[in-house]
Amino acid sequence: MNADATNASTLPLLEINDATVLRGGRPALDRFSLRVEAGRHTAILGANGSGKSTLVQLVARQLYPLVPSDGGNPVRVFGRTHWNVAELRGLLGIVSPALQNDYTSDVPLEVFEAVVSGFFAARGLGLDHRVSDDMHERARTALEQLGAGQLIGRAMASLSTGEARRVLIARALVHHPRALLLDEPCAGLDPASRRRFLESLRVLARGGTTLLLVTHHVEEILPEIGQVLLLKDGRVLHQGDKAVTLTDAALGETFGMPVRVTRHGDWYHATVESP
Repeated sequence: MNADATNASTLPLLEINDATVLRGGRPALDRFSLRVEAGRHTAILGANGSGKSTLVQLVARQLYPLVPSDGGNPVRVFGRTHWNVAELRGLLGIVSPALQNDYTSDVPLEVFEAVVSGFFAARGLGLDHRVSDDMHERARTALEQLGAGQLIGRAMASLSTGEARRVLIARALVHHPRALLLDEPCAGLDPASRRRFLESLRVLARGGTTLLLVTHHVEEILPEIGQVLLLKDGRVLHQGDKAVTLTDAALGETFGMPVRVTRHGDWYHATVESP
């Protein structure tokens, strides 16, 4: 393991200080600040248009903030402001609906190939890619860990939404990343598939992988997640421990409607109430 990977285990997963990101000439994130410690499972919650997707793209190096007056970079991932994207993927796996659309397109791609090609930051294997025995074993182990080993041999395009999502998380896991950034991971799943999928994420959380979950559904916040960030209009509205942040008042302010929060065991639920 190199020095950067070793240091990443002790540095904050993510530090953003007064970052502004423009989209269409308007701020999608407005002087946005956030700090997530490694090992601190965090949920980022907000309505559509609150800035969640922009935040994911900012962390993934698909968007960049305005350069501040001091010329510095307001975004640090594992303590660094500059990363080779392929190198960053070895520490921070990212799974999103956009990524899934790319891997389940009409261009044929088999499940195991989709996972093992993650070692080469490629979509599928090229003629110059050499898969070692270790890579082969790690890819198979990752699929088994997600309960997706039986999908080997199938085309990505033939999978259900939940199956494809588990395969893409397995692809991220071959690197043994410190953290996973999951953007709306339950989108398109029926209630039963969603619960099974969330249970697989709980196993990862308990196994030491830091989860950064981006969602607009309170019901998807895992019991293992301790910190919640509420977004509205590109700004942090509330941030803190889950029990303190997931309140009627805070969620009502976040979504702009009266919300009733209930708790069932270790899970939270939110219901929009009549005005």
